[in-house]
Amino acid sequence: MDVLPTVWFIAIAALWIGFLLLEGFDFGVGMHLLFRARTEQERRVMLNAIGPVWDGNEVWLLTAGAAMFAAFPLWYASLFSTLYVPLVLVLLGLIFRAVSIEYRGKGSGRRWTRAWDLAIGLGSLVAAFGLGAGLALTTTGLPIDANGDRVGGPFVWLTVPAVLGGLAVVGFALVQGATFLALKTEGEVRERAGRDVVRFAPVALVPIVGWVLLVQVQTGNLASWLLVGVAVVAAVFGWLAARRRREGRAFLGFSGFLVAGAASLFVAIYPVVLPSTVDAAFNLTVSNASSSDYTLAVMSVVTGVALPVVLTYQAWSYWVFRKRIAVHHIPEPHEVVPAVRG
Repeated sequence: MDVLPTVWFIAIAALWIGFLLLEGFDFGVGMHLLFRARTEQERRVMLNAIGPVWDGNEVWLLTAGAAMFAAFPLWYASLFSTLYVPLVLVLLGLIFRAVSIEYRGKGSGRRWTRAWDLAIGLGSLVAAFGLGAGLALTTTGLPIDANGDRVGGPFVWLTVPAVLGGLAVVGFALVQGATFLALKTEGEVRERAGRDVVRFAPVALVPIVGWVLLVQVQTGNLASWLLVGVAVVAAVFGWLAARRRREGRAFLGFSGFLVAGAASLFVAIYPVVLPSTVDAAFNLTVSNASSSDYTLAVMSVVTGVALPVVLTYQAWSYWVFRKRIAVHHIPEPHEVVPAVRG
């Protein structure tokens, strides 16, 4: 077994799972902003719930992409070039979302805020769908040849597994976003979010279950099927906790569902990192797609020093901003008076 390539395959899988776990509720809150907030105060409560952490959560995406580039350059090149169109849309969604969160409070008037709310919601939706489609194709396969180049046109990636993966991440984000709002807010926002989790989770999680089962049927093994069982137990635990209004346990349950389910995907496809739908002989694996052992060794040393610091800081930020937010915590909006009058 290639030890260092395997270690970095596990590390990259953990980074993608961490991103889906943390950014999942961010995307979900952004989408809930479109149709589940009834007043301006409720919208501001939702935004303030993710305000201290949303940009830190996006770092997991950058780190996952950078780790793929450094540890498995052929995997990175084949995946990102084949998925150029959806990844550009993901990038635009992330840009619109980030700019909207920052600019929303820089003006006044209902038209101003509603326009940025729409950008936040649609940006979250597009980014979640595109990333889900890309990850689904990573586990089910893309039409690549012996050189790792795309076979077909720019939309050859638009397949049933891609749509299933996109819907899977969108559905999970909606559930996890509602669970996070129930955990982090008070009042009507909390009550409505708690009811949404109980009502919609059994339907919203169907696509991700379908994605996981599709991969397991194709390439599953004993370990990956055991992880699927853990995911099912965690999902049932989270839903039952949501029914009893135990928001913390519900969040942990659905988080465990995501972690175990996503881990089962990576375990099922190992040692392949990107299957080829043209010919199995063209599959990219941890052996033929990785960097040299020296590169991986240097990366391991740097990561071993930096990673604990980053994780400690992010955990500290969550602890500092752990309190619930309610409408009465939100100050009344006001117009900014220029310091110098013309």
